[in-house]
Amino acid sequence: MLGLGSLTKKVFGTPNDRKVKSVRPIVERINALEPEFEALSDDALAAKTPEFRRRYEEGESLDDMLPEAFAAVREAAKRALGLRPFDVQLIGGYFLHKGDIAEMKTGEGKTLVATLPTYLNAIPGKGAHVVTVNDYLVRRDAAWMGRVFAALGMTTGVVVPGQPDEEKRAAYKADVTYATNNELGFDYLRDNMRASLDQMAQRGHHFAIVDEVDSILIDEARTPLIISGPLADRSELYITLNKFAPELTDEHVELDEKQRSATLTEEGNEFIEQRLTEEGILPEGQSLYDPESTSIVHHITQAMRAHRLFQKDQHYIVRDGEIVLIDEFTGRMMAGRRLGDGLHQAIEAKEGVQIKPENATLASVTFQNYFRLYGKLAGMTGTAMTEADEFQEIYGLGVVEIPTNRPVAREDHEDQVYRTAREKFDGVVKAIGIAHEKGQPTLVGTTSIEKSEMLSQMLNAAKIPHKVLNARFHEQEAQIVAQAGRIGAVTIATNMAGRGTDIQLGGNPDIALSEAAEAQGIAPDTPEYTALREQIEAQVAEEKAKVLEAGGLFVLGTERHESRRIDNQLRGRSGRQGDPGRTLFFLSLEDDLMRIFGSDRLDKMLGKLGMQEGEAIIHPWVSKAMERAQSKVEARNFDIRKNLLKYDDVMNDQRKAIFSQRLEIMEAQDVSEIVEDMRHQYVEDIVTTHIPPRAYADQWDTDGLAEVVRTSFGLQLPVAEWAAEEGVDDEDIRERLIAAVDAQSAEKHEAYGADTMRGVEKQVLLQTIDKGWRDHLVTLDQLRSVIGFRGYAQRDPLNEYKSEAFQLFESLLESLRADVTKQMAAVRILSQEEQEAMMAQMRAQAEAQRAQAEAAQPTAPAPETAPAQSDAEPSGPAPVVTSDKIGRNEPCPCGSGKKYKHCHGKL
Repeated sequence: MLGLGSLTKKVFGTPNDRKVKSVRPIVERINALEPEFEALSDDALAAKTPEFRRRYEEGESLDDMLPEAFAAVREAAKRALGLRPFDVQLIGGYFLHKGDIAEMKTGEGKTLVATLPTYLNAIPGKGAHVVTVNDYLVRRDAAWMGRVFAALGMTTGVVVPGQPDEEKRAAYKADVTYATNNELGFDYLRDNMRASLDQMAQRGHHFAIVDEVDSILIDEARTPLIISGPLADRSELYITLNKFAPELTDEHVELDEKQRSATLTEEGNEFIEQRLTEEGILPEGQSLYDPESTSIVHHITQAMRAHRLFQKDQHYIVRDGEIVLIDEFTGRMMAGRRLGDGLHQAIEAKEGVQIKPENATLASVTFQNYFRLYGKLAGMTGTAMTEADEFQEIYGLGVVEIPTNRPVAREDHEDQVYRTAREKFDGVVKAIGIAHEKGQPTLVGTTSIEKSEMLSQMLNAAKIPHKVLNARFHEQEAQIVAQAGRIGAVTIATNMAGRGTDIQLGGNPDIALSEAAEAQGIAPDTPEYTALREQIEAQVAEEKAKVLEAGGLFVLGTERHESRRIDNQLRGRSGRQGDPGRTLFFLSLEDDLMRIFGSDRLDKMLGKLGMQEGEAIIHPWVSKAMERAQSKVEARNFDIRKNLLKYDDVMNDQRKAIFSQRLEIMEAQDVSEIVEDMRHQYVEDIVTTHIPPRAYADQWDTDGLAEVVRTSFGLQLPVAEWAAEEGVDDEDIRERLIAAVDAQSAEKHEAYGADTMRGVEKQVLLQTIDKGWRDHLVTLDQLRSVIGFRGYAQRDPLNEYKSEAFQLFESLLESLRADVTKQMAAVRILSQEEQEAMMAQMRAQAEAQRAQAEAAQPTAPAPETAPAQSDAEPSGPAPVVTSDKIGRNEPCPCGSGKKYKHCHGKL
């Protein structure tokens, strides 16, 4: 008997069904236009773009143009790619245009769907961004779909790391720009550190479609993007403290795997204290509880985390003498990304590789706040429904499930649960052997490189041929994934999120053709190439028929992931475009998720049931219990992201204020009015400090005021004599000071020329804002790390952070006024001869330092520019960039004798 809810859904359909149904009339209008667009010549089709642009400028809305624009893209795709978007793809494109997330199953052609709304939203000429998870997909999709845009007379740009600035600016000027999420965020931060408008790359945030939206806006959103610069080198401390970490036993350390934290117990505290004192690191009589020991305790904690919570070949690999992090969601290497707060250095010390200096934050932004800059944001993925609430709450994005082009024929079996990991993997090998024997291709999902390689050894022992896809074989991933659907193929993959290549039953004819043509030396567009294509297509069709007979793709999961989405992404590889297939997960009570989330009760129950060695329990109840554990983890991760966002929102308002002020300054031809306001306000501030309101004349600190004027402006003014005059009040003194400093400024404008001074004022303003903002970020980082302790005093840490961050921002604005005013007062323009002499001196000093360093360390590798750091959860550490070539604490190359940070590194 049906329940009331089920009956209602059956009669009226779900809200999702009703949304999809409402778009059918628009799809019919697009289909009705097909003959008209088929009749157009290539030139007439390309001419549609200027026509749409003219109509848009005349006031027609994009919604009104949608049927024609979609019909134009469909026709262009047919001509350029030989692909005709299905009706369900048009529906997906419609919801993307409306600013929703389209959940489309694997193999439904999301890459092609994106062209429809991207073209429509590129018509206003403000740029449309298509965001993907890695460089390979950016280049592939831009080259592939760029042919569709070219057929419509639009340009396509590609943004990837390491591009020259000119190339990057050109890419952002294109009608459509394909880019990685990280590079978009970093370009936004870099743009807001530029000195002039012509150096900026991005031209606003009009429209973006995020591919694999759950991976980018959910998984990677736990970590902010950070651009950083190096701090002083502390390699020795890391190496020294690393020696003690292996000496700590379980009774010395308290681990929390859920939070990825490690703390010393009382016994551990005493043990470490004794060892540090013996080694002379901790002075006699000083304990770890003393404030002076804060840094040592912090580094010991990071050493413990490195040894106990970060495993080689699971969380990172060592490659070319560097620690390269592994993304737990995709299994990919994350070159250039570093863990923050000294944790990456602790792992480098553990593995005995070169330790790079820690970094200080120069600029940062979260993915949440970056993507909320867009006027319209949309997303695509195969798995978004499980996080629909988060998408709505954080980004205001609805999720619409798009029906498949053909009904799904895949069988999803209940999980098989074994008591031990050994029994589980024996069961896995047996299941793979059975599928391989009957010719059924098998995709095996693992959660780490280590488990992939262990399973690979077991398959070798069982003489089952197979391919392994993980971070070590990152380069061949497209070929491995594309051919994973061939007869009897066995492919082991470490996480399948965001792979971007479909598994086609019988193999991928295009990749097989390019490999065969290269091997035989056959050039494209030749009769031999055409014959080879026909031969390979026939072979693939024959092989596909055999694979379909064997049951389609068999997806076998060896463990449940923390997130149901990752499991669903693995499942979704089977049953593409109505193909048959089956999926099955093998679990054990020793799996991380089962172990951390209460497998004890299940273990006792299975023991009572009298399970034999090698037996598995298969029951819907077990699968439901696993899903409950996963939803607990997902809820905890959502809280982490929400908490990160709450704190970043405080900084985001300040970031927007600073960045918009910078932009205003760069756009202005003349900033003398801003500088003058700052100068006058600074005079107001110092007068108020030394001559408080309503104070008697004998309470005035005129000597102190005169001294501040002397040090700030280099002016010797008779402030005390002014104060002694009959009837003079604080307002008179303020006016005389303003007149004096304005006269000083006017002299400089006359001496150096108005144009020169305008340029100097702009540079001083920008440099002072940048330096003040960098210092402010460091202070906020430090505040963020200790504010949690306010909770012990029954005060809300977030409210405390908001209040103190606001006060700090006010202090920043006050200090900016003072710094700009003092620097403008001290400005002296060097003559051409003085500039050349100074540059020569700096070059000579730098050369001498380099020679000295090479002589001291003849075999040491040249120090690399420290990449980025992030203070974040290891699950998605953020990359960073730094451009400092001279250490902050090294002598300044100008020969002043001061440290670089106090001289030319000051601004």
